[in-house]
Amino acid sequence: MKHFASLITQLDQSNKTKDKLEALSRFFAQASDSDKVWAIALFTHRRPKRQVSTRQLGDWSLELADIPKWLFDECYHAVGDLAETIALLLPDGTGQKEKNLSEWIMGLINLKDQEEEEKKQFITVAWSQLDRQERFVFNKLITGGFRIGVSQNLISQALAAHLNRDKADIAYALMGNWDPAKISFDQLFDQSEQEKDRSKPYPFFLAHPLEKKPDALGALSDWQAEWKWDGIRGQLIKREGEVFIWSRGEELVNDKFPELMDLGKVLSDGTVLDGEILAFSGESPLPFNLLQTRIGRKNVSKKILNQAPVSFLAYDILEFENQDIRSQPLERRRSLLESLYKNHPHPHFEISAPLQADAWEDLGSIREKSRQFFAEGLMLKRKDSPYEVGRKRGNWWKWKIEPLTIDGVMIYAQKGHGRRADLYSDYTFAVWEGDQLVPFAKAYSGLTDAEMREVDQFVKKNTKERFGPVRTVKAELVFEIAFEGIQDSPRHKSGIALRFPRILRWRRDKSKEEANSLQDLKDLLKLYGG
Repeated sequence: MKHFASLITQLDQSNKTKDKLEALSRFFAQASDSDKVWAIALFTHRRPKRQVSTRQLGDWSLELADIPKWLFDECYHAVGDLAETIALLLPDGTGQKEKNLSEWIMGLINLKDQEEEEKKQFITVAWSQLDRQERFVFNKLITGGFRIGVSQNLISQALAAHLNRDKADIAYALMGNWDPAKISFDQLFDQSEQEKDRSKPYPFFLAHPLEKKPDALGALSDWQAEWKWDGIRGQLIKREGEVFIWSRGEELVNDKFPELMDLGKVLSDGTVLDGEILAFSGESPLPFNLLQTRIGRKNVSKKILNQAPVSFLAYDILEFENQDIRSQPLERRRSLLESLYKNHPHPHFEISAPLQADAWEDLGSIREKSRQFFAEGLMLKRKDSPYEVGRKRGNWWKWKIEPLTIDGVMIYAQKGHGRRADLYSDYTFAVWEGDQLVPFAKAYSGLTDAEMREVDQFVKKNTKERFGPVRTVKAELVFEIAFEGIQDSPRHKSGIALRFPRILRWRRDKSKEEANSLQDLKDLLKLYGG
């Protein structure tokens, strides 16, 4: 545990890729194989299920720290993170129990069927044995709240160096439904073991945003242009008679999309498709908010299936007749995809048709119509490109449309988490309805560090009311809020919900009276809402 706690500290203290890679390399060189497996699992979102509630953690820590609840709540609001708050408030531990990371995690997993008193005994003894940093990490293991700036690409890079293997091979090994409690470090990277897993998806190829004019890419004839669909990126796999549907977040979503499981059954064995799961009816995609009604449900009722039908819109084929064809050029893969589509008709099977244009300027005009097709813009793919691993520059670009924007007044503020725990960095914004301000969105990204510190000072000097961690502030600061979509929402006071709201800029040039109105939002809803 000491090695892993040290790693977390080092990763959190630097934003430099070089520093993070060096810290990961030291850990992989020092840690036991079982600890390596669990560290990889934690960084790739394979965390053990929570066996202890936050209420229980709070109650037990109150008892050990011997403080009243109001003081604990004030500390929590100041720190902004439950795991860190508990680690700071508890009496110092001995730091002498030499259990490794995997032993502590298995201890947590084994709490599943135990009574509350037994869980309390295990947790409180652990707190007494771990030092402050180890205890913080241990609490994070319980709550599942790791937010460490380490991408899966960085983990693959560090492991590739550690094992002297190709990074693409490492990235593939980390995909799929492997269980860190049942697999060894050697098995995880053993190709023969990987081939036994029929469900295993391929690493996704991700596009970079196009930040220059498209004509800088050369001749349009060298590129395939498609809509950038607004759905759930996924892979549909058919191997040895079994069907698997994976989201880009590496979640197996078979139960959520029974109609796509039915589609998988008609495909040939040894087929892997890359595409988008979309709400779809007839020949047209439907708004994303309909798809959202399917997300997070344990059981998909017949009513939901009828109200929010989905299709798999394929735009690439990665495996054909049991052969990995990712190295073949896009034009060849496209030909195979079209043939597969023609020979396996199904009401929930679509393919993304390339868009036709004579010049970049004409393609730009098509791009402006993206929202009419519930798309986010265009994808540009070089016709001779292989299907690569991760986010790489050069062969795939996303040419998104400009976001929608609205000017709102900040009315509430709350402290952030992690490095922002001592700053008011999470804000609620409002628009005018008559002479009243109506909240319509929350956002916490988009400001520079200097701007965030300036807003933090404003909040502290202009707080009107306090509601737990939330501060009502003087309505004065105006910000331009960018968002990707807009829809009706009876759950929100404004009656409207925004998709991916974030701060575009601080409008120092505007007074609060110049902020937008609720009617402006409703006008946008009529134009672009689903």
